[in-house]
Amino acid sequence: MHFATLADARAERAPAAPAISDEAGALTNAELLTRTEQVAAALEDRGIAHGDVVAVFLPNRVELILVLLAAWRLGAVVTPINPVLGPTETAYQVTDAAAKLVVAEAERDDLSVPTLTLDAIRATPERHVAVADGLAGDDLALLIYTSGTTGSPKGVMLTHGNLDAMTASFIEWFEMDERDHGLLILPLFHANGIVLGTLSPLRAGGRVTISRRFVRDRFFADVERYRPTFFSAVPAIYAMLNSAADEVHPDLSSVRFAVCGAAPMPAEAIRRFEEHFDVKIVEGYGLSETTTASTINPLHGVRKPGTVGLPLPGQRVAVVDASGAEVAQGETGEVVIAGPVVMAGYLGRPDETARTILDGWLHTGDIGRFDEDGYLQIVDRIKDMIIRGGENVYPKEIENAFYSHPDVHEVAVVGAPHAVFGEVPVAFVSLRDGAAVTADELSAHVAAILAAYKRPTRITLVDEIPKNPVGKIDKPALRKRVRDSADQ
Repeated sequence: MHFATLADARAERAPAAPAISDEAGALTNAELLTRTEQVAAALEDRGIAHGDVVAVFLPNRVELILVLLAAWRLGAVVTPINPVLGPTETAYQVTDAAAKLVVAEAERDDLSVPTLTLDAIRATPERHVAVADGLAGDDLALLIYTSGTTGSPKGVMLTHGNLDAMTASFIEWFEMDERDHGLLILPLFHANGIVLGTLSPLRAGGRVTISRRFVRDRFFADVERYRPTFFSAVPAIYAMLNSAADEVHPDLSSVRFAVCGAAPMPAEAIRRFEEHFDVKIVEGYGLSETTTASTINPLHGVRKPGTVGLPLPGQRVAVVDASGAEVAQGETGEVVIAGPVVMAGYLGRPDETARTILDGWLHTGDIGRFDEDGYLQIVDRIKDMIIRGGENVYPKEIENAFYSHPDVHEVAVVGAPHAVFGEVPVAFVSLRDGAAVTADELSAHVAAILAAYKRPTRITLVDEIPKNPVGKIDKPALRKRVRDSADQ
């Protein structure tokens, strides 16, 4: 489907049914269409048309989704901007995306393009705005910007065909229908929040409740109040929820499943969550470049914590060596992905696109292996791998050893320069509330699990592990910290 018609289809099918809500209020399907057309009118009045790019600088709220649906109605493209970005970072994305307009809560005089405020949208008279003619599956829908950990952020070009394939895959895999209700706690400037958290349940006929931001203690009350059937989160959020396990016993019986993505989640952390909260976690794997996800553990049958599951319908996933040849089952190599969810490319970066997509296969930069049942295990990022005296050391394996200790809340392992071995692993660890374990005791714990060459040469206890805007552990920041300390 082309998502320009989503609001119309819902309003025609069940006008009085609930569609989407946030802390400010709720919209039925009929109201969703009316409000979408109002936003489309405001965009149209400011000259937005087929192919134009609209930047949206908003926190999680219903209006952000209305901008998406309204822009698509006109054939325009949307680039969501992380609302905590500073002026320089915001200006970079607006300029790189060649945005014609920025939608924001208030006027922005620090950008090179006009601002459309929410007050101006509300003041726009309601009128019918028809879906633009000539829309097609290869129309660009989203420009999702990467976090920029390896240089300037890049605009990932996702088409309506990508969104169509990805949402259809999610709906089939998770058996979504009109009874489903997603609680959105992830940010809406990222593909997961838009595609899995919002578009998939709406396309299936279900509904969405948007949380402005994740707050650990409020999350449980929200689940009891809204009674969602699913939510998606990252390992850092599950770690925070696990930290509350001894304090709360909420009613989460409405939740059919919870999804974990963005980064590998330790099997021990999954076990803790499922045992205490009685909610099934299905861990998956994907990238913005593949429109959200490519493998997920199944809802039914065997779920394998520590793996990221099986390939989703319509996608091909393989593990290859440096020459591009598939490796044998159980052997490690780079994970590559093909299918209709693969991005159209990086905006304005044809050379980088050509290096990333080879013969239709997207090269992820992740090291993985398939087990005997076809479940994918992500070993590490290629760039995260530590080479200690010629031996490959995978930080994720070391981190899993730490996570097997009950007092560990979060851990990140990175490489530190070493005069003899080139680099050696060092660990940053945050503890669970009330824990008193020492670095020496943790060292002894992992020494009983890991070979000597894999053991961290230094363990630093920290109050909190740094995260990037998507909620992933920010290893580049930790590497810089290690390098800076080595230079002193």
